[in-house]
Amino acid sequence: MPGKASLRANQYYAHPRNAFWCLIESIYGVDRQLPYKDRCEQLQYHKVAVWDVLNTCIRKSSLDADIIGTSIVANDFEHFFTAHQNIRCIFFNGAMAEKSYRRYVLPGLPAAMGGIPTVRLPSTSPAHAAMNIEQKLALWKQIRKV
Repeated sequence: MPGKASLRANQYYAHPRNAFWCLIESIYGVDRQLPYKDRCEQLQYHKVAVWDVLNTCIRKSSLDADIIGTSIVANDFEHFFTAHQNIRCIFFNGAMAEKSYRRYVLPGLPAAMGGIPTVRLPSTSPAHAAMNIEQKLALWKQIRKV
């Protein structure tokens, strides 16, 4: 789920210390200073979709660890995959996204949709400080290979 800064701005990865747009700039050359709408158009040009695993949840802070499990409602991936049939891989921005997908989405998907390859990437959140930006970039570069 987007953090508080992203929800306030109505933009994915709006927190100034989140590394997502910095990594996208390094990988695809999308200028992170462009207006949000233009950055999103550039992602589409590069055939990258950004979508939350969760549709709604309740949490006290922006931390994934604060999500109340009983409040989780997953997004409708079956509908999304039906509408976007050329998806070749799902990349998760961190462990919580992958865990939520496996727990709340995957069991309800038809077999063909459940077979789409998945890759967990290190979180771009400033809370994930175990890796520096260069280490994250080395792993995030694999999104270009799909």
